[in-house]
Amino acid sequence: MQKVSVNPWSWSKALGYDQGVLVTGATRQLICAGQTAVDGNGAPQHSGDMRAQLGLALDNLEAVLAAGGMGLANLVRIGVFATDVDALMPHMDVLGRRLGAAGVAPPMTLVGVTRLALPPLMVELEAVAMG
Repeated sequence: MQKVSVNPWSWSKALGYDQGVLVTGATRQLICAGQTAVDGNGAPQHSGDMRAQLGLALDNLEAVLAAGGMGLANLVRIGVFATDVDALMPHMDVLGRRLGAAGVAPPMTLVGVTRLALPPLMVELEAVAMG
């Protein structure tokens, strides 16, 4: 599989994501449900702690990817949903560092929402991976 970044402008690279990614030679696609800060039983964790919730949501996303035989390097798209975008922004380095360590800058969308499925949850990650 080959992934080629598509960036008609350079500003998004400074923020850690590509505008698009052209994928060729992929044989598998994994579409991940939104991952939040829940434990193995689905119970919300880290109430009121945006940074910890983002980290656990990312851990859970990695677990889904691993169960599908993939990792963060296979991501071709990620969506971030937050109940408070301003509160999330200072913690986006958590996501940036993990994606950077995997050598990937997938196209990303950040959306502010009124609430997530369970009231204590503040951030949710959904993704598409290819391999």
